[in-house]
Amino acid sequence: MSLKKKIVIFIDGSNFYHGLTKNFGKVKIDFSAFAKFLSKDNKLIQIYYYNVPLNQKDNPEKYRMQQKFFSYLNKIQNLEIKLGRLEKRPKGGLVEKGVDVRIAVDLVTHAYSNIFDTAILVSGDADFVPAIKAVQDFGKEVTNICFPKTKSFHLNQTCNKTITLSKTNIEQILWKK
Repeated sequence: MSLKKKIVIFIDGSNFYHGLTKNFGKVKIDFSAFAKFLSKDNKLIQIYYYNVPLNQKDNPEKYRMQQKFFSYLNKIQNLEIKLGRLEKRPKGGLVEKGVDVRIAVDLVTHAYSNIFDTAILVSGDADFVPAIKAVQDFGKEVTNICFPKTKSFHLNQTCNKTITLSKTNIEQILWKK
């Protein structure tokens, strides 16, 4: 008899979006199907999707599309959106703030609180390595979900398991109309 593991999925939204477009050119993901694909027969506790809200004044159309996407995500069972912020750089351009730290803190505090047995981190960002090591110190496992062209060697070396998304498994989770 095999016991089901408690799973929490942490999605670095911007990293996921850019990984999808760079590797497959497709971005219309069925997040319910994606969660089922990742959690398999285990017990899915929660999905966290981290991103930053775009500034409506900078690009009204992109803002409208992002709000529509967030509305779609809000309808998915057990999915919570957690937002950081965009800050303007002194020499121009925008930078995400608060997203990576929020993911790292949630990984560690959820491990400490015994909310999951396995964290599934959807990101190619090696900045999460210290947080992953802390999670593992609590006896928890971390699976990294990444893309062929954007995966991180250090992240993959640290995680207990790595799943590289391929064209075959992406086809399973694309939004079908």
